[in-house]
Amino acid sequence: MNAAGLTEPGKVVTSSPLWLLAELTYRCPLHCIFCYNPLNYAENTQELSTEQWIDVMRQARKMGAAQLGFSGGEPLLRDDLELLIDEGHKLGYYTNLITSGIGLTEARIAKMKQLGLDHIQLSFQDSTKEMNDFLSSTKTFDLKLRIARLIKQYDYPMVLNVVMHRHNLDHIGKIIDMAIDMGVEYLELANTQYYGWGMVNRAHLLPTREQLEKAEAIVNEYRSRIGNKIKLLYVVPDYFEERPKACMNGWGSVFLAIAADGSALPCHAAKTLPGITFPNVKETSLTDIWRHSDAFNRYRGDDWMEEPCRSCDEKKKDFGGCRCQAYALTGNAANTDPVCSKSSQHADIRNIVLQARNRNDAGAAGSTEQAVLFRSDANSRRFFTGKDN
Repeated sequence: MNAAGLTEPGKVVTSSPLWLLAELTYRCPLHCIFCYNPLNYAENTQELSTEQWIDVMRQARKMGAAQLGFSGGEPLLRDDLELLIDEGHKLGYYTNLITSGIGLTEARIAKMKQLGLDHIQLSFQDSTKEMNDFLSSTKTFDLKLRIARLIKQYDYPMVLNVVMHRHNLDHIGKIIDMAIDMGVEYLELANTQYYGWGMVNRAHLLPTREQLEKAEAIVNEYRSRIGNKIKLLYVVPDYFEERPKACMNGWGSVFLAIAADGSALPCHAAKTLPGITFPNVKETSLTDIWRHSDAFNRYRGDDWMEEPCRSCDEKKKDFGGCRCQAYALTGNAANTDPVCSKSSQHADIRNIVLQARNRNDAGAAGSTEQAVLFRSDANSRRFFTGKDN
């Protein structure tokens, strides 16, 4: 492997990235306790320039990428967002703005509509002002309601994302009612993925199985009652399953994320994995990164698999599960994802779920449990770099 993190040519890669996620910035006005951004994001202050982002978009389009997501942090904090939307549209991408809505004025959304932005996904934290504002450590609920009306006013498909966890699963019916009142076409009830800030706050976020089952029953009741009025997307979190999901449809298969600093990643959370050099688009072409880098080839195919994955007849279905989850829970990214009941460490997952139930039975989290850690520059520096400023 050379200094750019590339392996010698030889491994034949037949797939191309279909979905390009441009994480334009780690800056964000919200401080959500489940954010997937890296814990040490405050160290990454160098963002790609407008010209560099346009070059990335052109390279990925030439490789076959068809969908382009603008994310963060909060992408609206980039003054050049409209320029990037314009270029994405001209290149022929289906463009998607993934946003908290903070910073989306009528003037900006009108311009984005004119420039050809196809899709806006708006996030809420809860159906109540109190919980929404607590979870983000901001007073933004009323503003988000105004942004939702703007999105409808400009005739966008109304796509709402709400991250679900212990604090708001019991409100799931009210969240669906809120979505109906907003005229939402797609409601993604996204159970928390335990990476980044979600992992460090897992003790505060992990629900009980009873909560999940009750929430799923409510979702199914709404589905039968409202039909196709809203498309409800609800997926049970991995910790409560017997088989892992096919994470990103396989490592380095269809998904390509570019972090704010230019690091190329096979998934959102890949930077949590130690011992991997993730190539940077400032130094290496996307084609070389996709085809030849150790980072993207590390967990492609099944040569890397250990038992029981190596001989499992389901390995082409779930690809061994999530590498980041395997590392977070076992300390070895090559291990079978312990969500799988075939894993020798599956009992660890059951114990984590049992502990969540015990905490619920005991009431509020005990005084010995770490306090909720909000995503903030200060916390990122203090807790993960040893610096206060």
